[in-house]
Amino acid sequence: MKRVASLLASAFILLVPLSSASAAMPEAATALFEAKTVAARDGALSTLEAAAPKDPASAYAAGAGEFFTALELLASGLHRHGFESPQSFMLPLMQLPVPTNPNPEPLTYEEFRSILVAFRDRLAKSAATLGSVPADADIGMVIDLTHVGIDLNEDGTIAPDESMAAIMAALSHGGMAPDGAAPALTFRFDRADGYWLQGYAEFLMAQADFWLAHDFRGTFDGSFHMLFPRAKLPLQDILVPPPSEMGGNMFSSEWRIADFISMVHMINWPVIEPERRKAARQELLEMIRLSREDWKAIRAETDNDREWLPGPQQKGENQLTGLEVGEEQLQAWLATLTMAEDLLEGRALLPHFRITGKGINMKRFFDEPKPFDLVLSITGPGIAPYLETGKILTSDDFDLIQREFGGGGFLTFALWFN
Repeated sequence: MKRVASLLASAFILLVPLSSASAAMPEAATALFEAKTVAARDGALSTLEAAAPKDPASAYAAGAGEFFTALELLASGLHRHGFESPQSFMLPLMQLPVPTNPNPEPLTYEEFRSILVAFRDRLAKSAATLGSVPADADIGMVIDLTHVGIDLNEDGTIAPDESMAAIMAALSHGGMAPDGAAPALTFRFDRADGYWLQGYAEFLMAQADFWLAHDFRGTFDGSFHMLFPRAKLPLQDILVPPPSEMGGNMFSSEWRIADFISMVHMINWPVIEPERRKAARQELLEMIRLSREDWKAIRAETDNDREWLPGPQQKGENQLTGLEVGEEQLQAWLATLTMAEDLLEGRALLPHFRITGKGINMKRFFDEPKPFDLVLSITGPGIAPYLETGKILTSDDFDLIQREFGGGGFLTFALWFN
């Protein structure tokens, strides 16, 4: 479980390729990722962005910094309104270790959408900047992840307990960072890892765009007090218990379980921005393309120097995951990418457990958007408009891929591989 927790940390905090040691790195890159204040960090980022069009190393660092600040925009928005994590694997993005805010500001539906828009748009900027780095750029950025972080509590400083290593440790323990220093995690990030980070930007953009494509006000009004219990949401006074009775983990708290059920029940969202739902499919396709570029670049590497994501030729257990990548896992992952691309392009259909002879055309699901009802999609009526005859993936197709990932499990490798 600790391996999976560590991978969830890397997937949802998404470590940034940075530089703190290489003399070949621009001074502004070192300043950016050694900064102890938000003001110093932002000043260095502006310098890198100005140099990016003519300097691949500056573009690489700037793109990473933009991704980094996208995470900060999300975290600070959550903190401002008193976010409290339900600490459940069922809501992985909601496990962010945002510090307690004793005086949260009220939160409205419109303000929450604005937080998502700012997060999404900064990710798009990061993806574009990382995409401007030439494929043959000679990149090598070494960092100890205890040295860099984000301002989680909006105090203008970047403290040791807000470092990436500390945040990952907090996610692994299911809450705030444990006492004591986080263990050192030093990696050398190269050109391949830029594709990896850019792919995760596209993945998170797709999630944000899917939410923003819909009107989810009913879900917000009826259940988001579970996440923001003191932000003056409509049902706070009726359904939020006293602090002494709130509990922590979702499954040890009756009121959190009840609100999670309400949340699922109320995911019946009208489409209000159909272009965003179409964009989500394109972003997922771009993520797939970038994963292929990542592995192409990894396979071309001849060194084996503190690899964030090693290829089969780079032997040794990864210090974050404790896993080693073999040729079997890589080939299975490439097959997974092809399967996912076929689904998103409508060349293959997604099966439904209670429907035979037809499958779900996921291209039409995104490009011909209709109201999204989660429960009815699971039970069948909600996906009826997208059913077609054709090549339907089978459980054997999925099992064949999953068997190649052994004890680590498909999910563990998938979160790591991107």
